[in-house]
Amino acid sequence: MLNAGASWGRIFAVIMKEIKQLSRDRMTFGMIIMIPLVQLMLFGYAINTDARHIPVGLVDLSQTSESRALVQAVTATQSVDFHAVYTSLHDAEAAMTRGDVRATLYLPPDFSARLIQHPRYGTNPTASALTQPVGQWIVDGSDTVIAAAIKALRTMPLDEVANRTVSQTIPTFEVVQYFNPEQRTVVNIVPGLLAVILTMTMILFTATAIVREQEQGNMEFLITTPIRPMELMIGKIAPYVVVGMLQIMIILGVGYGVFSVPIAGSLMVLGIASLLFIFASLTLGLVISTIAKTQLQAMQITVFILLPSILLSGFMFPYDAMPQGAQWIAEGLPATHFIRMARAIVLRDADLLDLQADALWLGLFTVLGVIIAARRFHKTLG
Repeated sequence: MLNAGASWGRIFAVIMKEIKQLSRDRMTFGMIIMIPLVQLMLFGYAINTDARHIPVGLVDLSQTSESRALVQAVTATQSVDFHAVYTSLHDAEAAMTRGDVRATLYLPPDFSARLIQHPRYGTNPTASALTQPVGQWIVDGSDTVIAAAIKALRTMPLDEVANRTVSQTIPTFEVVQYFNPEQRTVVNIVPGLLAVILTMTMILFTATAIVREQEQGNMEFLITTPIRPMELMIGKIAPYVVVGMLQIMIILGVGYGVFSVPIAGSLMVLGIASLLFIFASLTLGLVISTIAKTQLQAMQITVFILLPSILLSGFMFPYDAMPQGAQWIAEGLPATHFIRMARAIVLRDADLLDLQADALWLGLFTVLGVIIAARRFHKTLG
């Protein structure tokens, strides 16, 4: 029969051994502290489902004091910020396709007359006035949260503009939704899943690449070969490019066939954007593989990057609703740029010229990542 005191003593000794070993593993110990802190900061500070200060455009064909007062009244709600003024609806629609603005307020030339005749504000409205809103919101419906926030403005009172107080609930604005008129959430989710799934798999695959060679003893073989660090990096990336493209085909195929998610844009343009993101994700994984000492550490760092990629990229929560600091962090993540590109191509039929800023960023990120990974890699066992 075991001695209870001796048994507990041995257990305590093993506990102290594990604590000491954990404290020596700085990477794991750092993750224990950082992961809960990062999640707390993300959910407490950066994540906000109440979309405010949405960037919108303005097409004011009225150019009257009433229309300017209306713009000030809308701005005062803090729901939207007017980032650009366009001379025509065509220019505004092109800006929405590029993603420059998320909605456009259109005020017709007869805005003042409509305001006077509107049954909510007019002193002597006509029956036909019921179908004549004073203006129109043209909304990017691909993001249902943003669309809902803009839609809430359709009945906003314009008492200061009309110089009278009213109590009717007749809509002031007409709301027209582009790209997703049915407001189906899955239409917005599926293009975003391209970025999330590729981030998870591409980074994880390559993050363990160099570490796995060391743990399995294959690094000794690589040392005896004339291969250069850059050649090794490219060789590690190449097979997973095919894997990434296969995953994209599966996601889009299931999205189209099962969930009826339309693909409005060119598959060739989407393929180019996908390749740029795959290369960026793979090079990020290679950089991680040159930092981590074990495969466990590589997976921990991958999780550390995956969390903000899901929460800050605009996949789950509106990018425009985040504070400025969170948006700066999001801009450093490849997933943020690819989600913009994927949604713009799949839902808004954007071309590569419309998305050149995001495409250029992914390209530069890839080049810089390969250079850093190659320089950090040394063909030595140490």
